[in-house]
Amino acid sequence: MADLRLASDPVSASVRPPSRWQTALAQPLTRIGVMLVAIHLFLALFAPLVAPYGVSAILTNGLTPPSPDHWLGTDQIGRDYLSRLISGGRVALLVSALGVTVAVLTGTALGLAAGYCGGWVDDVVMRLTDTLMAVPELVLIAILVLTFGKDLWALSIIVAIVYTPGMVRVVRARTLSLAALDYVRAAELRGETTVSILLREIAPNLTGLLAVEVAVRVSSAVLKISALSFLGLGITQPTPDWGLMVQEAMAVVFTDPWFLILPSIALSSLIIGINFTVDGFARAYDLSPLDL
Repeated sequence: MADLRLASDPVSASVRPPSRWQTALAQPLTRIGVMLVAIHLFLALFAPLVAPYGVSAILTNGLTPPSPDHWLGTDQIGRDYLSRLISGGRVALLVSALGVTVAVLTGTALGLAAGYCGGWVDDVVMRLTDTLMAVPELVLIAILVLTFGKDLWALSIIVAIVYTPGMVRVVRARTLSLAALDYVRAAELRGETTVSILLREIAPNLTGLLAVEVAVRVSSAVLKISALSFLGLGITQPTPDWGLMVQEAMAVVFTDPWFLILPSIALSSLIIGINFTVDGFARAYDLSPLDL
C-alpha cells in the first residue's frame, strides 16, 4: 500500500522530465563546447575592446620576442601578435554566420517546396542542387572567388552558394517524412493551403534539425574560410585571420614556431567547441548523423 500511495503522490506526479536543453547541457563535453564557443563569440564581438593594440598598428621591430608590452611578441612587420590573434576569428565567424544564415533560409525554403510539392518543382530544385553538388567543392569555390572577389560580402555569398545545396537535400528528406504523417493529412483534408501547411505543420518540426545544421555548417565554413586564406583565395592583409596567420608563419616556423602554433590552437578550439556543442544537442534532439 505504501508503494501505491507514493505512486499516486501529486508531488511526484508533477515532476517534469528535463527539457532537451537541460539534457544536452547535462553532458560535460557539451558544457565544455558551449564554454569554448561563448569565449570565441565574446572575443569576436568585443575584440576591439579586448585587444591591447590596433590590429594594423606597426608598433616596433618585426619578430620581437614576448615582453611585458607585447605578451606574444610582434609579427614580421611589428604588429602586436596577441591583438591579431584575438581578432583573428572575427571575420571568419562573421562571414560564416552571414553565409550560413542565407544558405539555411534559402535551402529550407527550397527543400520545403521540393519535398512537399513534388512534381516539376521537385525536379527543377533537385536538378539544380545535384548540378552544384557535382562540382568539386574546391573547384566551385575557386570559380566563385574569381567571379565575386575576396571581400567580406563576396565571401559571404560564396559560403551561401556552397552550403545551400546540402541544406536543400537535408530539409527535403525531412519534409518527405513529415508530409506522410497523419496530422499533415488531416490539415490537407481541412482544406488548408500549401503555404499554411508548410509554415504551421511542417516547418515547426524542423527547428531542432535546423539549429544543429546551422552550428555544423558554421563550423565547416570557418574552417573553409581559414583554408581559403591560407591558400591565398580568402581574406587578405591587413585584416587578421587565423588561416592567413598560419600562412605567414610558414616562413618563420623553424625560428618562431609559436606563430604557427597559436592560431592553429585558436582555430582548433573553436571547431572543437562547436562540434562538442552540436553533438550534445543532436543527441538531445534525437538526430542521427544521417540527418546532419
